[in-house]
Amino acid sequence: MPSKDKIAYFYDGDVGSVYFGAKHPMKPHRLCMTHHLVLSYDLHKKMEIYRPHKAYPVELAQFHSADYVEFLNRITPDTQHLFLNELTKYNLGEDCPVFDNLFEFCQIYAGGTIDAARRLNNQLCDIAINWAGGLHHAKKCEASGFCYINDLVLGILELLKYHARVLYIDIDVHHGDGVEEAFYFTDRVMTVSFHKYGDLFFPGTGDAKEIGEREGKFYAINVPLKDGIDDSSFTRLFKTIISKVLETYQPGAIVLQCGADSLAGDRLGCFNLSIDGHAECVSFVKRFNLPLLVTGGGGYTKENVARCWTVETGVLLDTELPNEIPENDYIKYFAPEFSLKIPNGQIENLNSKSYLSTIKMQVLENLRCIQHAPSVQMQEVPPDFYIPEFDEDEQNPDERLDQHTQDKHIQRDDEYYDGDNDNDQMDVS
Repeated sequence: MPSKDKIAYFYDGDVGSVYFGAKHPMKPHRLCMTHHLVLSYDLHKKMEIYRPHKAYPVELAQFHSADYVEFLNRITPDTQHLFLNELTKYNLGEDCPVFDNLFEFCQIYAGGTIDAARRLNNQLCDIAINWAGGLHHAKKCEASGFCYINDLVLGILELLKYHARVLYIDIDVHHGDGVEEAFYFTDRVMTVSFHKYGDLFFPGTGDAKEIGEREGKFYAINVPLKDGIDDSSFTRLFKTIISKVLETYQPGAIVLQCGADSLAGDRLGCFNLSIDGHAECVSFVKRFNLPLLVTGGGGYTKENVARCWTVETGVLLDTELPNEIPENDYIKYFAPEFSLKIPNGQIENLNSKSYLSTIKMQVLENLRCIQHAPSVQMQEVPPDFYIPEFDEDEQNPDERLDQHTQDKHIQRDDEYYDGDNDNDQMDVS
């Protein structure tokens, strides 16, 4: 059954070509694998495909400090030895290394989430997908947990121009600390994070007692889980909490971070979720029929990341996918079964029924402290941030031509125009 929703999907092949380093668990190559799997199932024919603009430093500085953005723009592997104090100040190093094309990588994934939010704001789509986004640990003035620029915060700030309340939901195995911290003192964003907590697990935050402060008190919700949670426990808890959140908070838009490190068998994760269990959360959120921005996030067993986000693209399109993976450029990574399904996790489930019940009751009790959705006097909507006009292709006629040529098969003929009618251009009021 074809989706009734209009879906915008953002992808630039350059985002998958950067390299964090030989021993680093983050492999952006997983994004190319995901995209080619999406293509192999013909899902691109049911969506509008866009190459995001590369976010300008001034856009990134809507959340991040200007000095941090400027440093990311300036630093290279060849010059980093000259800036040892700054590397420490901005938390760049082992977890967040300096690598070739680091800033362009940030510009592309952040540009995708910003563009996704703008298309939703302008009612040009119902759902917007940016699997390259979801880097939820980055802070205002520093990198953290493989994340440099917090695209989610930037996307939410865009949505807040048009919506009084935005709901952020995070199903990555790690706590969505950077997003929570950014909106900890406001009631205009509710953050809800389901994650592993305890045993010194990164980032060490996300206790149920962290609920927000000042105007934001009770608007940060944390669901701390233990090792080995399975589909039935996770989805039951997720649906109960998210239903009550929607009923109580009544957001105008939702941002859903779909970190795939919560899947069974992840290199850094410790949950037992199947792809079907993970995708059921996406399906459930979709049913509320609110403007929905969907991103990726963590995920360190890359063939399973590609499987998961492809299945979830199908879910958002109301399209069930056959289990046998079609021929594609990365087919060898899916050997020997060449199937979408993954084996069940074998980690012992340490989440007892009484523990999960206690967490659920605590969250629901905090939600009862919110009498009703906060009313926000919406002033005249500000224009999308003004960006100086110049023709990037004219300035760099040879830059990235090969990759753009490779990507041409994902462009819809009816979506790309020259000049003023180009849907891919920035909307500037």
